[in-house]
Amino acid sequence: MKVTQEKLPDSQIGLEIEIPAEAGKKAYETKVKTLARTANIPGFRKGKVPRPILLQRLGNRYIKAATLEELVQKSLEKALEQESIESIGQPTLRSGLDELVETFKPGEPFTFSAAVDVPPTVELGDYQTLSIKAEETVYDPQQLEDWFKERQEKLATLVPIEDRAAEMGDVAIVDYKGVSTPKGEEEAEPIEGVEGTDFRVDLESGKFIEGMVEGIVGMKPEETKELPLTFPDDYPREDLAGEPVTFTITLKELKAKELPELDDDFAEEVSESTTIDELKESLEKQFRESAESETKQSIHNVITSELTKVSTVDLPDTLVQDEVNRVLTQTAMQMEQMGIDLGQLFTQENLPKLRENARPEAIERLKQNLILQEIAKVESITLEETEIEARSNEIKEQLEGQDFDPDRLRQVVEEQLITEKTLDLLQEKATVELVPKGTLEEENKDESEAEEVTETTIDVEAQE
Repeated sequence: MKVTQEKLPDSQIGLEIEIPAEAGKKAYETKVKTLARTANIPGFRKGKVPRPILLQRLGNRYIKAATLEELVQKSLEKALEQESIESIGQPTLRSGLDELVETFKPGEPFTFSAAVDVPPTVELGDYQTLSIKAEETVYDPQQLEDWFKERQEKLATLVPIEDRAAEMGDVAIVDYKGVSTPKGEEEAEPIEGVEGTDFRVDLESGKFIEGMVEGIVGMKPEETKELPLTFPDDYPREDLAGEPVTFTITLKELKAKELPELDDDFAEEVSESTTIDELKESLEKQFRESAESETKQSIHNVITSELTKVSTVDLPDTLVQDEVNRVLTQTAMQMEQMGIDLGQLFTQENLPKLRENARPEAIERLKQNLILQEIAKVESITLEETEIEARSNEIKEQLEGQDFDPDRLRQVVEEQLITEKTLDLLQEKATVELVPKGTLEEENKDESEAEEVTETTIDVEAQE
């Protein structure tokens, strides 16, 4: 069997396979004999159908199609083995079956074309001298203060207040009802779902609809007040977003928060520390390590992004589709945890669009992973068994009580460790400029806006 190879885009190899005349004729005759034994032809017993009757009843086209179905598949398998081609997924015909049936003549040489996905090729660019900007996360002592304040708030004792008006920081228990603000001669009507009884309002800036907290401040228990407000433009209910509303609010109870002292007793209640100083020291260490980890992650993210700019990867569609499946699976798991009904989102109608939207992310992820894998090979990055065991044990503790595949776990751990080591090596080689957190996001925003202005200018000039 003669096989001619051709390199195609998207990590494919084109195959032109020529089947010898004798092989085609033998396959056809074998199929005729098989059909003669198995076909149900009225008036004849199985295996006793004369050849002319079989050809007349079934039709030569049907028999050729049935022959080719097996012949092409077997020839493809033999061609891949003969040419030592490592294929990914199933080969695809480059010619339609109808066309093949027309050209197939038993007893004559027969040629058909196919394409097969093969492992991706990676051409590394200059990854040795990367020069990047990354955002630096700096430890902020305010984090420590916020942490203690949050825990104090949770452990606060609520003390009833009767002799003064509401102040910021208090807790108000209210009944409220929202009605539409009249327009012209329209009458105000209650808004369905916008009402509450014994509703707790923590009097803090930024809570609830803008103006509500400020409106409650100054009220006294048993006092009722009307507040003309406006729902924010991003309000979850689209029918109310940006709409005016008048709230009738009755302050039923007013309470002050009595915060616990930041002492050793507090430290023991909220942590395993025995003293408040130990707790502060431990928390500061955690926040500093978190800031360093976030900075390192920022550097690694920029490095992986730069690698895709200086390197090229020829991706087979089989791998892309597999990665799209993984992206959608992860998305579904996240949405399920958020309580979103997957049945309404992942419908037959929506699935093609969801796959299309997930494709760019899948391609980017694949490119980054494959480039890092190739660099790891070039740099001969290896792992120690102790490293693998240590990371595996950490994950096993997190998965305690759950079923998992030990072999798959080891594979994931090895991939993680190799990626981390490769990125650490690249970080050492790279020239890294650290900039304040949020800087790059602002720069990217400005660049996007500038590009939009340029595109708009070009469009206007083209129209003129």
